[in-house]
Amino acid sequence: MTESKLLARRSEFPTLEKKTHLISHSLGAVPKKARQYATQFMDQWENDSIEAWHLHWLPAVDELGDLVAQVLGVHPGTVVMNQNVSTIQSMVASCFDFEKPRNRVVYTELNFPSVDYVWQEQVRRGAEVTVVPGGDGIHAPMEELLDAIDERTLIVPVSHVLFRSSGIKDVRAIVNKAHAVGALVLLDTYQSAGTVPLALEEWNVDMACGGSVKWACGGPGAAYLYVAPHVRERLRPTQTGWFGHREPFKFELGPIDYARDRWRVMGGTPAIPALYTARAGWEMLVELGVENIRKKSLRQTRLLRDLALERGFQVNTPEADDEHGGTICFDFDGAEAVSKRLLERGMLHD
Repeated sequence: MTESKLLARRSEFPTLEKKTHLISHSLGAVPKKARQYATQFMDQWENDSIEAWHLHWLPAVDELGDLVAQVLGVHPGTVVMNQNVSTIQSMVASCFDFEKPRNRVVYTELNFPSVDYVWQEQVRRGAEVTVVPGGDGIHAPMEELLDAIDERTLIVPVSHVLFRSSGIKDVRAIVNKAHAVGALVLLDTYQSAGTVPLALEEWNVDMACGGSVKWACGGPGAAYLYVAPHVRERLRPTQTGWFGHREPFKFELGPIDYARDRWRVMGGTPAIPALYTARAGWEMLVELGVENIRKKSLRQTRLLRDLALERGFQVNTPEADDEHGGTICFDFDGAEAVSKRLLERGMLHD
C-alpha cells in the first residue's frame, strides 16, 4: 500500500484539523465513524429496547472480538472483549490456586504498574512473585528474565512493548523458555497491537490482552483477552459472572457451568457502548494492514529520533527498528515546563 493511501485516511480523524496528535501510545485520535457507531448504539437502544441484546449487542461482542483477532494474528472465536486490562489480569489470576511447587509468577519491573499491582496481591493467595530488575529501563532484561523462568514458574505475564521506552521483548524466546519448563505466558500487547505486526498463534502465545485506547484509536472500555483454545479449557476463573455461564439466560444458581467457548472468560455484563465506539479503529487497522502502518511508523520514528538527537536530547528508546514500537521517548532539562507549553499550543503528547 502506498503512503498516499495512508495519508488519505487523515480526513477520517477530525482531531488532526484542530491539533497536532503525537500521543497514540496513550490515547488514539477518534475516527469520524466512531461517532456514527455510537449513534447506532443509541438508536438500537431506543428502537429495540430489550430486544437489542439478542438482535445487536451480544453479536457485537463476538464481531469486535473477531476483528481484534485479525490484528493479533489468531483464529476467530478466540478473543473475548472486556472492560480493561486490570480486570482481565485479575480474572486470569483467579484461575490459579498457586499450590507449591509451581506457584511462581515471573515478570520484569518494566511492566505497566496496574499489572504489577494485580500479581503482587496474589501473594496473599500463595503466589511467589519474582520481579526481574529493569536494567537500563530502555531494553528489556531478556537474559535475566529467561533465567528467572524455571520449573516452579506458573505464569509469565509480560509486556510486549515497554510503555516507558517503547522497547520490544523477544516473545518467541520467552514462550520457548516458559513452555520448556511447563509455564504459561500472558502477553500484554496494549502498546504493540495496531503499530507492530503480531502473529500470536504462530508464536504459540498462550494468552494475550490489551485494549482499544491506544494505537487502535478505539477509546476506553473495550479491552480484549485472547486465550488459545487448548488453554481455555483449563481455566476456571473464580472472578466470573453470569455471562461466563454456559447458558446465562437460564439464571441457574449453584456452582457455575462454564461456557465452552470464549465467553468462559467473559465474566459479567459487557460494556456495550464502548464496543461500538471502538469498532471503527479496529476496522481501519484490518483494512489498512498493520504491516503497512509499521512501514510508515518506522519512517516517522527515525525522523523524530534524528531530530531529537540533533538537539542534544536524551533518547530513551532502542535505536534498531526491530527493537522498538511506535513511540520515541526522549528527555531534556526543563522538559516538564516545555510539555505544559506544548499542550497549551495544541500539541498533544505525553
